[in-house]
Amino acid sequence: MGMRDVFNTIVVSPQPVGRWKECIVDGTPKPGTVMTIKAAVEPVNGCFTYEAFNADADGDKRVIAVLCEDRLQGKTVDSTAYVAGDRGFLYFPIPGDELLMLVTNAAGTDQFAIGDLLMVDDGTGKLIGTGSNESEPFQVLETLAPVALTADVLLHVMFTGY
Repeated sequence: MGMRDVFNTIVVSPQPVGRWKECIVDGTPKPGTVMTIKAAVEPVNGCFTYEAFNADADGDKRVIAVLCEDRLQGKTVDSTAYVAGDRGFLYFPIPGDELLMLVTNAAGTDQFAIGDLLMVDDGTGKLIGTGSNESEPFQVLETLAPVALTADVLLHVMFTGY
């Protein structure tokens, strides 16, 4: 049984000390997605709009903001996606923080093993295996075989900060 089967929250560190922030959600991302501030959109009452990771390429260096479940609406990590315009809840992790993050099976045969490094997929905000990238900010903390990897699977990872 993996961590994704035990916890019902994106941030699984027992005493997280990263930064929590609210945002306006753009698009329909699910909890466990890496988000970036949406360029050229003015804040509303001091609250910025965030979208699924939008950089120049997979693994580009950006501030890591993780979309968390909407506890105020009684939603869980497995709940449906946010809707554009929703009030969203972000967590900016520090190195060592453990999280449940969405992963994607980019090659169709990907499997994840403890210790593997992952980067953020440009456009989806989900984690993928590494390639020619600038940043590998997450390390896998559970084994996940390709047969278990379907759409929107949460994987137990640690934020490395790199």
